[in-house]
Amino acid sequence: MTDATSYAAAASARLDRLWKRGREFLGTRTAVMGGAMSWVSERHLVSAISNAGGFGVLACGSMAPDQLAVEIAGTRARTDKPFGVNLINMHPALDQLIDVCREQRVGHVVIAGGLPSSATLRRIKDGGAKAMAFAPTLTAGRRLAKHGADALVIEGTEAGGHIGPVSTTVLAQEILPELREVPVFVAGGVGRGETILSYLELGAAGVQVGTRFVCATECVAHPNFKQAFIRASARDAQPSVQIDPRFPVIPVRALANEASKRFMEFQRDVIARVDSGVMSRDEGMLEIEHFWAGALRRAVIEGDVENGSLMAGQSVGLVTREQPVADILAELIAQAESALARRAMDEASLTGVGSLMAEPPVGAL
Repeated sequence: MTDATSYAAAASARLDRLWKRGREFLGTRTAVMGGAMSWVSERHLVSAISNAGGFGVLACGSMAPDQLAVEIAGTRARTDKPFGVNLINMHPALDQLIDVCREQRVGHVVIAGGLPSSATLRRIKDGGAKAMAFAPTLTAGRRLAKHGADALVIEGTEAGGHIGPVSTTVLAQEILPELREVPVFVAGGVGRGETILSYLELGAAGVQVGTRFVCATECVAHPNFKQAFIRASARDAQPSVQIDPRFPVIPVRALANEASKRFMEFQRDVIARVDSGVMSRDEGMLEIEHFWAGALRRAVIEGDVENGSLMAGQSVGLVTREQPVADILAELIAQAESALARRAMDEASLTGVGSLMAEPPVGAL
């Protein structure tokens, strides 16, 4: 076996060791979760991710329990591999949705949109599923683990959709070295294999990737939606702007378009009407909140990329073409393994040591 082949084999084995905890938790060949994106992460994309060795996650969003049951069954008809379901913590039918997951024998339930209660976590686990939750801080992560979360996701502001205020890199530095009780998956801005490797070496069990999968061949998103991603740069993925602190806007990262420009003008108009006494503050807040109603479906399904919402993470600048899911995953893995192999060759060149260590320390081959 040539030196290059030896280094490649060692790199592959090293990557397997680095994300072993995540792979075992998910029951998959790779520890790459698909981000749950409403209207995007449905049966076709989710099953494709799982079939390719990743972990697909269905986005329940605002679905009713009977709709979720149909979507889970449709996904299971397309894959016999593990996949999960993402539920929104504030959904009025959350308990019934958890019951659907139990009835459909879903192995992993991911709770998003706020910190789940211990009762919610217990209901998931009592139904036989592993419970996952999003942790915005180290303190919250420890509390969630104590209350029964089997694994956590930390997601930085680089992500698409609803975002928090802290970057992925800072969250990772704050949480990964300190929280080892449960597996932690890193999300937000993950678009290359070298980045995945860096988080694994910092202590992550795996990663969550969303934006890269929007332009998967198997994704049902409208061609116009995909082309908007392919044309976009990282700078185009911008958080929604709040005009007045009296009228809070939950920040959402999306590609700038005519709708996002109109949203700012709409806020100014509503605020002016409230200040003039034409409407109450509560009525104004409701109008602002309803501006984006149906906007994501308008873009993803109908292809109206000017008047719809183009939710995307900053890693959209790394999306350059439409690819099958299997190719995207293979590309990410190849990048991570190449980085490991290059490092080993560089170290061997510097030290004059030609052999590979059987079990290298963390951070080296």
